[in-house]
Amino acid sequence: MAVEVECCGTNFFIHILIIVFLVVFAGMMSGLTLGLMSLSLVDLEVLAKSGTPKDRRHAEKILPVVKNQHLLLCTLLICNAAAMEALPIFLDGLVTSWGAILISVTLILLFGEIIPQSVCSRYGLAIGATVSPLVRVLVWICFPVAYPISKVLDYLLGQGHRTLFRRAELKMLVNLHGNEAGKGGELTHDETTIISGALELSGKTAGDAMTPISETFAIDINAKLDRDLMNIIQEKGHSRIPVYYEQPRNIIGLILAKNLLTIHLEDEIPVKTVTIRRIPRVPESMPLYDILNEFQKGHSHMAVVIRQAQVVEQNGDESPDENAVKDVRLDIDREKPTQQKILKTQLSLHKWKSFPNSGNNSFKNISKSKNGAKEMYSDILQINGKPLPKVPEEEEAVGLITMEDVIEELLQEEIFDETDHHFEDS
Repeated sequence: MAVEVECCGTNFFIHILIIVFLVVFAGMMSGLTLGLMSLSLVDLEVLAKSGTPKDRRHAEKILPVVKNQHLLLCTLLICNAAAMEALPIFLDGLVTSWGAILISVTLILLFGEIIPQSVCSRYGLAIGATVSPLVRVLVWICFPVAYPISKVLDYLLGQGHRTLFRRAELKMLVNLHGNEAGKGGELTHDETTIISGALELSGKTAGDAMTPISETFAIDINAKLDRDLMNIIQEKGHSRIPVYYEQPRNIIGLILAKNLLTIHLEDEIPVKTVTIRRIPRVPESMPLYDILNEFQKGHSHMAVVIRQAQVVEQNGDESPDENAVKDVRLDIDREKPTQQKILKTQLSLHKWKSFPNSGNNSFKNISKSKNGAKEMYSDILQINGKPLPKVPEEEEAVGLITMEDVIEELLQEEIFDETDHHFEDS
């Protein structure tokens, strides 16, 4: 085809301006396609909430535009295709056909693809925020054509394009952001360790963090708190001491070491006269997150880990009375003052101290005092004439787990607690 526009005329410069505009416009659409579509909604939400002030402003401008990704993609591709198809038409009026093809391919490849995509891949957030008003206008212009195509893509591919990491991927991402990885990360070793421990905690159970019964220290409820036993307790250095009945695996409660400070060793009082707190029982397969939630309630920071044991079937000739587990009762009225009497005395003293001078609010305060006292003493084991807890035959106590054991799994470092052995330096 022959050249239609002569050089240096008005139409010549008009064609040159249109060609430059089409190349720049096509390059902008190509760069925005790579820059905006590479930014996931999750990345933009993170930047909008926790990025630098500049990144927050840019992300807030881009989020409404990128929200409908298929509509934006169709708009950018339609505009890019229109510019690239119109470029050879105007070049054909200035040069020959083969020259128009050669020049258009060169201009599109260099200035419409390589350079724009290289720049937008690095500064896509800033460029996208700057031209977001123009992109909004283009979306409305191309809406009649882009909207039906975007709906078809939504139906076929789905609307959600949120890039969320799995636990293993997130853990690796955290490790790569550590300063030990040598990639410029700001997280210290302790920070990456704690985050990794928190991610792994959901997959661990009580059986993974417990201390076996054979490695724990516990005392018999019928033992006497004499000088020898107190010396052993002092050497162990535990703040909470499990209490068992009949056999070490039948742990029924625990005592706090601070409650033994006022005991006179010469009296040699039994352990059952001391305040014994209830100890919860958790299955061996219970997740550590659930155990941590139970410990956070404040009832106890120690629990017995129970495993379902295989029960041997009994012969039909045996009577139910012989197979049933008998309740074990203790009566310590003849010993030192019972827990029931001590609790009643403390409750009366608590009521007396909380009794107000105003007559109108007195009953409300007394009611609150009763509720508070019930919550305060509901975790204390009542053993006066009542059956003691006993592990059923189909269950087996295999270990103890404490709050420190769960924190160890979180920190992935050893913490000495009531179930660990303390060694004195020689």
